[in-house]
Order: sequence, then structure tokens, then C-alpha cells
Amino acid sequence: MRIGIVVHGPNIIDSGYALKLIDLINEYGDVSVRLGGTMGRTAVIDKSLENVIDISRKLVPSDSLKIFHDDNVDVIFLLNYGKSSTTGQVFGYKVYTHYENKIADNNIPVIQIERPGEKDGSVINWACKSDLACEFADKLNLKIVTPEEIYETHIKDDEKSESRRTIHGVSPSENIMVNGVVIGKSTSDKLILVSKDGRIVEIVGGEIKPHGIEKLGEVDLGSAIVKTGLLRKAKVTPRVLDNEKSSDFKVAFLDHAGEDVYRFRNHSVVITIGDDTTLIASDILYRFSIPIIGITDGDLDKVVESGFKSKNSVIFEVESGNDDIIGGEIHKLIFKNENELVNSADFKSIDDLEKKIIEIINNRNIKYKINRI
Repeated sequence: MRIGIVVHGPNIIDSGYALKLIDLINEYGDVSVRLGGTMGRTAVIDKSLENVIDISRKLVPSDSLKIFHDDNVDVIFLLNYGKSSTTGQVFGYKVYTHYENKIADNNIPVIQIERPGEKDGSVINWACKSDLACEFADKLNLKIVTPEEIYETHIKDDEKSESRRTIHGVSPSENIMVNGVVIGKSTSDKLILVSKDGRIVEIVGGEIKPHGIEKLGEVDLGSAIVKTGLLRKAKVTPRVLDNEKSSDFKVAFLDHAGEDVYRFRNHSVVITIGDDTTLIASDILYRFSIPIIGITDGDLDKVVESGFKSKNSVIFEVESGNDDIIGGEIHKLIFKNENELVNSADFKSIDDLEKKIIEIINNRNIKYKINRI
């Protein structure tokens, strides 16, 4: 039997269940494993699982499922460890729906194993039925939940409106992140995002962060990736890889936490704009010993438990509300509105970049502090 396994998110990896389940599924046939999503890549690296779980491409979970479908495997497993049974099951519904829209035929069983080891853990058979779903539910002491149950309980009412989206499994005081941008904070366990003309205009059960809404811009609520709380809960010891950097002095510009930070793993330094973008990017790039120059304003929403930073990193904290302004000036004056510099005649070191950024900030007459790592 040819089996595809899609692993989603850091929690299933950090908990140790990803490897346990892969080992168990291995007993049933020829197994291939790939990641779906972005944040799990760091967890794979920290657990030294690169040779077990393919992280070579940035893929949303539905695309990872489609790859196995196109490879004509006999069965696909989706492994996830949601914040709650509700969030995990709704996640599975969204992923499966996107996957279903990407394929012409649907004759391969898709089995989700959700929150293994928890009392509310479950097994869901999304596509054509497979006896393996019941077999794994028995082995793992998990209950079977049907797609119909999930639709009736969590999805049906939400599909009535294209301009409203209910977010499940939320707790008060959690960050609300849409497509990698923090747009607000929850004040209730019932959360609804409301959009008008493609822009989020209200958060029922939450407080809007205007700067985040502005940065997000237009968004399709139905297909947007929405996360609440910490992106990675586990407190971990990061694993630093032997990383072959380019001999060129390569500098990248990054102003959106949702971008693929891993593509900068052979750069000399990355300039990051915004507190959350700086936190996420520096934490990932630490694994590759790549320093960052962060432009922040102290408006940190703490989207990961700990943020690691490589040696020689420099963090500028400017007056509140000015990080994007300075970021725009850096993009224009240093990068000439491009997103990368390679062997620039003007900037040959981090010191050169730092001096120019200080000049840009001083010209704006903005107060700032510098923290050098």
C-alpha cells in the first residue's frame, strides 16, 4: 500500500505524536511524508526530522494533499494537533474543501488524526470511506467524528454569509492573525470577522488593531488563513544548522510576517519591518545563523513563546507608529524599491546598513533606541 502523510503545524511535531504516528502508519505500507503549512518547518528542524518530513517546499495543506492525490497513493493521512477539538475539526473541513476544489476525481481516502492523546481527540474520514479510519481510532483510543457532524455543528450557519466568518476555539485576550498579520485581539470566546468591500471592518468579540487592518489590505474571508493565540506554544531549544551562506553580501527586505522567511536562509542579513515580523523572522533565521536588522515601535503582540535572534542582530525601536514609515524610507532609499540587495557598492556590511538607517531616522526627527545582540 502506498501512503501519503501530511503533517500540519508545530504542535503535532513538538508533542512527539507526529513521529509516533508516522512510525505506526509505516507498518501499513510504503510511506511518504510532507509538511503542510509554514510554522511547522521550524519544529521539524528543531526535532531533526528533515529526513523524515519533506519541508523543501512552502505548501498550504491542501496543496500537500493534492500532491499525494496526483501521485495516486492509496490513502492520505492528515496529522494535526489543534488548540481544541473544534479548531482542529474546522481546520480539517477547510483544508479538505480547498483540496476537493483542486482535484478532478475524489477516489482516495483522506483520514485526519486530530489531537491524538487528548480526551477530545478524533479521527475523521473526509473522502471515500476506509476501514483504516476505524482501525486507527481503536488503536489510538480516539472517537470517530463524521464530516456531516462537523458541518452541522460548526460550518452550516457560517456559510450563509460571504462577509462574516466565525472563528472557532478562541479564548479571550488572544491575538487574531489573518494571513500573517495581527489584526486585533479577542475579548470573548465567540469571535466573528466582518468584511465589507474586501476589507475587515469589524471584529465581533474582539478589538480591531487599525494598523494591522491597514497592513492586511483587501482579503477574501473565505480563503484567508486565520490563527489565534500563539503560533507555537512549546518552549523549545532551537537547533542551529550548519548553513552554507552565499559568498555575496545579500540583504533582503521583509515587511510581512506571512512571507516565506526560509527563502532567505542563504542571505547575509535581513531587514525586518514591524514588531511581529521581526519576532517571527528573527526566530526562524536564528536556525541558520542569519542576523536581522529589525525596525520596531514596541507594539509587540507576542505571536511565539520565545523569539531568538542571531549574533550581530540590531533592533531599532522607534517612536510608536513610525516603524512602517521608516520601513518605507528604507525600502526606497536603500533598496530602491526592490526587495533585495546583492553586493551593493554602498552597503558592504551590517555596520554600513546601520549607519544609513540611523541617518534615515534622524532625517525624520524621530526618537529611537538601539539594541545590539
